Amino acid sequence: MGNLLVEEKSIVVPGDVLADGMDYLPAGGAFRENDKVISAQVGVVELNGRLVKVMPLAGTYVPKRDDVVIGRVTDVSYSNWFVDVGYAVDAVMSLKDGTTDFIERGAELSEYYGIGDFVVARISNVTKSKMIDLSMKGPGLRKLLGGKVITICPLKVPRVIGKQGTMVSMIKDYTGCHIIVGQNGRIWISGNSPEDERLATEAIGLIERKAHISGLTEVVKEFLDSKRPVKPAAVAENTQ
Repeated sequence: MGNLLVEEKSIVVPGDVLADGMDYLPAGGAFRENDKVISAQVGVVELNGRLVKVMPLAGTYVPKRDDVVIGRVTDVSYSNWFVDVGYAVDAVMSLKDGTTDFIERGAELSEYYGIGDFVVARISNVTKSKMIDLSMKGPGLRKLLGGKVITICPLKVPRVIGKQGTMVSMIKDYTGCHIIVGQNGRIWISGNSPEDERLATEAIGLIERKAHISGLTEVVKEFLDSKRPVKPAAVAENTQ
């Protein structure tokens, strides 16, 4: 028989013994040594059946195909846009992937997406050399107008979204803001007022700081109740 020696959401450091016996299997951030499962990094324990995983408390974005990300246009050439997605190298978005419009040869591409513009895009390919291709073809992919973009640790994105989107939906309900969460840790917030956007930003910051605790939903709900006992009307989404 095996014994689990830690609880879900426990914070562990390298060398901590997470389980003994052969009933539990190491997943990401953990390894087996003889009959023990041991943490390989500083992080938070996640349990999935017999699997024991350690999620790091901090980390950088690692792009994956089909990730939906929020990027900032950094340069424009005659046939491509270059987009910062929070990775070591800028992603590339070609003419055919950037728009469904017919664009004549020599047209000014910055009229579509200019330097400094933020876009919601999908990673269509990641090459072996880690070059990234982006696409704007798909539902919800577009240039972002108005609002603000904040950045959190990409590893905390699942906690901001919540199970089946429950956490981010709660923030939307309390603030009336439209919110788009990119897998790269960038989040677009657009509300009826700066105060609404500020409250949404504070709630997301609270989630990022306390992502490792159990009962996070209740903590965030209590915070929002204290700040906004009456929920506002939702802001209309800007789809331009």
